Amino acid sequence: MVLANMIGEALAALAFAGAAYMLLAAALVSRYRTRPVPELGRAPGVTLLKPLHGDEPRLEDNLRAALRQDYPGPVQTIFGVARAGDPALAAVARLRLAHPGADIAVVIDPARHGSNAKVSNLMNMGVHARHGVIVLADSDMGVPASHLSRVVAELERPGVGAVTCLYHGRGDAGFWSRFAAAGISWQFLPGVVVGRALGLAEPCMGATIALRAETLAAAGGFGALVDTLADDHALGAAVAAAGGRIAAPAMLIAHGSAERSLGEMARRELRANATVREIEPGGFAGSLITYPLPLALLAMAFLGTGPLALGAVGAALIGRFAAAIAADRAAGARTAPLIWLPLRDCVSFGLFVGSFFVRRVDWRGARLTLLHSGTIAASPEPAQ
Repeated sequence: MVLANMIGEALAALAFAGAAYMLLAAALVSRYRTRPVPELGRAPGVTLLKPLHGDEPRLEDNLRAALRQDYPGPVQTIFGVARAGDPALAAVARLRLAHPGADIAVVIDPARHGSNAKVSNLMNMGVHARHGVIVLADSDMGVPASHLSRVVAELERPGVGAVTCLYHGRGDAGFWSRFAAAGISWQFLPGVVVGRALGLAEPCMGATIALRAETLAAAGGFGALVDTLADDHALGAAVAAAGGRIAAPAMLIAHGSAERSLGEMARRELRANATVREIEPGGFAGSLITYPLPLALLAMAFLGTGPLALGAVGAALIGRFAAAIAADRAAGARTAPLIWLPLRDCVSFGLFVGSFFVRRVDWRGARLTLLHSGTIAASPEPAQ
């Protein structure tokens, strides 16, 4: 009984701390998009690399948004696939017809340079880049017309080595995709904003990575990433190691979630969690505090419905709803019904705990093994 009370009290204390963390996150997220926006001075030529793999919900909309930019300088857009029969090419063909004046190239190249198929695609595309600023952007991202202008303006600031973009979730394929998107907006985004604001981390994310061609070359180019699962993090780490800061403009872009089942969602989140666990094991373990509601419910299991446990649950709910509402307001859209938040938090917590036991992950149908190393190396295995 004494041990159970001690465990319950410890869980309640963590829940109260997590609630305070979420209130801080809510305040910082609310302020995020109000930061000053640097003016775009010169407009150097930009090569936008868009690696593609298969059809996705809203793929054509996302690619169209990438083409409809207000950037005043020259922009070369390169779409890359590994095979001629890739369904994504149909969307690219329609966009080329709709934008005859756009500088669009399509690279179809099956060459593999390592275990990371996306990086192989980028290597094959990169040799065709003509401009001095390289922007990598995942195909499932929806961006505003000001995306390139604001990214390049940030890159022109002194000391900036690369620019990334923070993002919120957008469900594109029904219930499970909205449930997955809620985890991005309500859990991932507040954590990233807090980490950047407190100087705990400057993550580089595949949603957008902009850097100069010479910076990419000095970091080892795409060839240094071919056996790395967390290629975006590894590229950012290489830029930071060379003294460049990873900046982020004061805007959010949309990550289109396409999960159609609980299994798809769980595999993606387990892979993401396990990757972070290998990159920053201490920080990942410390992120336990970002799950105040599940912690409070566990405290109640040990303490019963006494004042301490009920207080922890109440505080956790206040903190979590505040952070979720702030994230949706910053995104300018309701990610999912707020009534889903308690269940979404419990599922997220279960996947957080489960990721401590994951050594193999699924990535686009391939089974990859996480290796113990300074970065996240991956070796493909046949899918079961």
